Amino acid sequence: MKMPVKPSGKSFVLKPGEFVNAMDWGRRSATLIGAIAVGLFAIFFARGADWIFEVFVRLSTAHPAVVHLVVTPLMFVVIGWLTWRFAPQSTGSGIPQVIAASHAPHSPNSHRLVSIKVAIAKAFLTFGGLFGGASVGREGPTVQLAAAIMLRVHKLFNVRITPGIYIAGGAAGVAAAFNTPLAGIAFAIEELAVAYEQRVAVLVMGAVMIAGITSQGIAGTYLYFGQIDGGLPVATILIACPLAGLLGGAMGGLFSRGLLTLRGPNGRYAKLLGRNPMVTALVCGVIVGVLGFLTAGATSGTGYAPTKHLLEGGSADYWFGPAKFITTLATSASAIPGGIFAPSLAVGAGFGELLTPLFPSHQAGLIVLLGMGANFMGVVGTPLTAVIILSEATGSSSAILPLFATALIGDWAGGLVCRDRLYHALSHSFEPPEDQPASEEAGDNDEGGTPPPPPAVTPQ
Repeated sequence: MKMPVKPSGKSFVLKPGEFVNAMDWGRRSATLIGAIAVGLFAIFFARGADWIFEVFVRLSTAHPAVVHLVVTPLMFVVIGWLTWRFAPQSTGSGIPQVIAASHAPHSPNSHRLVSIKVAIAKAFLTFGGLFGGASVGREGPTVQLAAAIMLRVHKLFNVRITPGIYIAGGAAGVAAAFNTPLAGIAFAIEELAVAYEQRVAVLVMGAVMIAGITSQGIAGTYLYFGQIDGGLPVATILIACPLAGLLGGAMGGLFSRGLLTLRGPNGRYAKLLGRNPMVTALVCGVIVGVLGFLTAGATSGTGYAPTKHLLEGGSADYWFGPAKFITTLATSASAIPGGIFAPSLAVGAGFGELLTPLFPSHQAGLIVLLGMGANFMGVVGTPLTAVIILSEATGSSSAILPLFATALIGDWAGGLVCRDRLYHALSHSFEPPEDQPASEEAGDNDEGGTPPPPPAVTPQ
């Protein structure tokens, strides 16, 4: 590759090693800028989501019947129609989309799944879900949004697109959303990456570190759920870990099996629900609204406030876990955009609360924490991520070993109920048919144009 002649009249040649270094610096620059953008956006998205839900709480407190029984079902229908009509790639959590995109990083279908257009739609539709009291989280959407940002920046730098870019973006999104850098790396290893190579590892760790520093620089080094102090004696661990693991893991597996039955690519009722998406959204909205009204709003939104209250040793009604389970499943079945990370942790906190009467009151917070880990494990199927997220989010290093034991038991119990890994099973719904030629996909770019026809089944 010859370069222009210098004024001296001598030409120079860019050697192969120098060309590789130039490519590396381009990738590093794209990773740096992309990760900073992910950190900034994660903070904006988190604060916007919190503000939107605070508005919902104020309105539902002042007018509970109108908000829960009228506004919530109406918002489900509106969001469902907007998603179905304008952004079918933004449906559900967002993590399955990133997994599907990483399997074919160069395909137009993959670029659509994590495009800036979809990212913007995802953000505002998730805000709408929170305004309507849907049981959604912001962490899953942050993963898809972060991957879209990372992909766009790498395109601007003319860097070759690889699976590692999607993985790094998603991992940075987890790290920034929970303020848990190690959990971002663990999630990339366990959930996003199929083949985790050394080059991908460096890219992921760099993106996670930069996004985490950016997020912490603005929001501070806060703990997501606050500091949880103390530890559990061995006698309690031997009883609490199996109980929490079996109950939480089985319920998490039941959630995954129910969602795959309703919205999975081969689900028994997936075609029925996808055939009438607005009716499905209305029915699901009514279920969520009625339960929100009966529980005075406890089951609405992410479930962050009641979860934090239980972790701090507070009490809740014993119906909280089962009711939150139903609202989360109904919200996910509606296929409106929104994650299940935070709601799953809230469900686990509710089931952990059911076990607290068996142990001394000062251990209640840690028992709830074990329930959260078990249920999250049953839903997502990532033991390392579950343990690291909860230990980092609560600052409870003494709970790491009990959490690992509970997660392993929860993994076994959840696997008995549902053998499929939820996100990977759902990702198949976003992959193009095997017999579809690549040229049929190429008509749409990642910034707009005419969107592809909405899928018959809009999966979570």
